[in-house]
Amino acid sequence: MHFLDQAKIFCRSGTGGPGAVSFRREKYIEYGGPDGGNGGKGGDIVFEAVAGLNTLIDFRYTQHFRAPRGQGGSGSNRTGGGGDDLVIKVPVGTQVLSEDKEEVLLDFTRVGQREVFLRGGDGGRGNASYKTSTNRTPRQHGTGWPCEEAWVWLRLKLLADAGLVGLPNAGKSTFINAVTNAQAKVGEYAFTTTRPQLGVVRHKGREFVVADIPGLIEGAADGAGIGDRFLGHIERCRVLLHLVDANDEDVAESYRIVRDELEAYGAGLVDKPQVLALNKIDTLDEELIEALMNELAEASGAEVIPLSGAAGTGVDWVLDKLLEAIPPSERVPDDDAGEDPIEWSPI
Repeated sequence: MHFLDQAKIFCRSGTGGPGAVSFRREKYIEYGGPDGGNGGKGGDIVFEAVAGLNTLIDFRYTQHFRAPRGQGGSGSNRTGGGGDDLVIKVPVGTQVLSEDKEEVLLDFTRVGQREVFLRGGDGGRGNASYKTSTNRTPRQHGTGWPCEEAWVWLRLKLLADAGLVGLPNAGKSTFINAVTNAQAKVGEYAFTTTRPQLGVVRHKGREFVVADIPGLIEGAADGAGIGDRFLGHIERCRVLLHLVDANDEDVAESYRIVRDELEAYGAGLVDKPQVLALNKIDTLDEELIEALMNELAEASGAEVIPLSGAAGTGVDWVLDKLLEAIPPSERVPDDDAGEDPIEWSPI
């Protein structure tokens, strides 16, 4: 399945149904009077976060969503039927942004979260509601309140507990393959990873989610390489695992490049807890590994963990450090979402 984390869609709620103009006419009843009922309410546009989705690809093929309008009222004071709500199902982690992308309108962070985005118009008044002591036979009625419509952007930010960052070929895909059931592509060339990958780690009786994003290069904030567009997927992470390739010419410079790009992106990424690891140590001797670790520790001011995702060296040590920064998760019960006759889901 193709990965898509942004999509632009058009939403319109239902217009309210018109009220009725009707008069009671029955045999042997001398005084009838108005009995036109009110119109029905238009359907709402509702967003709901569901499990099992991790891409917005289906919104590329379906961009317009219109809820049905309310039905008109009728005689005998009968109110028109309301339009069914249109439920748009999105992956957990989806944000609904304004058309100019300047404002976050809705943010879905848990399964079952359900929000009314556009409210349907109320039904118009029937002529029975216009009856007064001086207007016994009103012939006016309401046409129904108009709908609401908007163009919005959907932006998906994957929900993960730990995020992997580093230069291209730092060994991020090898690491996530070693600790999870993910099957990330691994190759001896830059930008092997072209889209975010998620994997679930099971360590010491606990589970947490790891996100792997494409590697960063110098100038990524200005669009170099794949750019920094995928950094949004680690904004919600509790901790970052920064991998530095031990085979780089200058490990301190490699560390600085990534940290500068995180700072240029903003969103508090540079302030998140960090676990720093010198990766691919299986290709070097112990003396060189120690020298590189000291150099990296001096540049970062942080503890450096020797790691080899391919050989499994230091993996448990890294996972222990990640668990320390991730509090035990508490399951949030799903809300009772109810049932709706109309649902749209990109499954």
